[in-house]
Amino acid sequence: MDTMIGIIGGSGLYEIDGLEGAAWQAVETPWGEPSDEILTGTLDGVKMAFLPRHGRGHVQTPSTINYRANIDALKRIGVTDVISVSACGSFREDMAPGHFVIVDQFIDRTFAREKSFFGPGCVGHVSVAHPTCPRLSAACEAAARAEGITVHMGGTYLAMEGPQFSTLAESKLYREVWGCDVIGMTNMPEAKLAREAELDYASVAMITDYDSWHPDHGEVDVTQIIATLMGNADHARGMVKRLPALLGASREVCEHGCDRALEFAILTGPDARDPELVAKLDAVAGRVL
Repeated sequence: MDTMIGIIGGSGLYEIDGLEGAAWQAVETPWGEPSDEILTGTLDGVKMAFLPRHGRGHVQTPSTINYRANIDALKRIGVTDVISVSACGSFREDMAPGHFVIVDQFIDRTFAREKSFFGPGCVGHVSVAHPTCPRLSAACEAAARAEGITVHMGGTYLAMEGPQFSTLAESKLYREVWGCDVIGMTNMPEAKLAREAELDYASVAMITDYDSWHPDHGEVDVTQIIATLMGNADHARGMVKRLPALLGASREVCEHGCDRALEFAILTGPDARDPELVAKLDAVAGRVL
């Protein structure tokens, strides 16, 4: 199988120098419209796809993003490995603004989003005990370190609904009681859907600020946060440019089973399945259906 790296991120992350044959591609999905067209091309011999999570111009809120359409569209065009790059707040003093965290666990506090491709007529249960791919995460860590980024390997991401930021009481709960490391609004249900679609998934959290728990949080000027955000985007572009050399153009079967997550997940018998839902699952679950 050929490797195709899919990057889901902000506006700065599809401006990659050296992307050959770059073209925006509209992808239709049975789940509705993705956040935007997908920029596809080749970088150092490896196929790449870039999807602006919020759409160009940042027009989608964390709750209105069509996560199912985004993941389906990436799978439909041949993406094998998805790397989520997102801005996050930090719950840890040592995970400072400008640092990257390679997330390996999530606590999902979102409630207003469609979280599964499966449903009545075709019931599926996948394991997300380990929601990110160790192989892909290790490649992101290596690329970030080679770029000179301060990166922390492993961390728990608290996914909140938004669009408001957390209260002080919530921030202290997530940090002191639940032991979370970073907080964001967009990696759930994205990670769950990627697993259902049998896509290897890695999450890179780019820290822009400390959450409201920090005593100096209120003293941080917005211009400082924006400057950190822009610096993170520059670093992320550098990290992404190093990924093709690390992942290679030819892809082996995932040793962790991410690309076979549906092997025993579908419980509804063939004769009882809803044909309409099965048709919608052609890209996501066609291998097993």
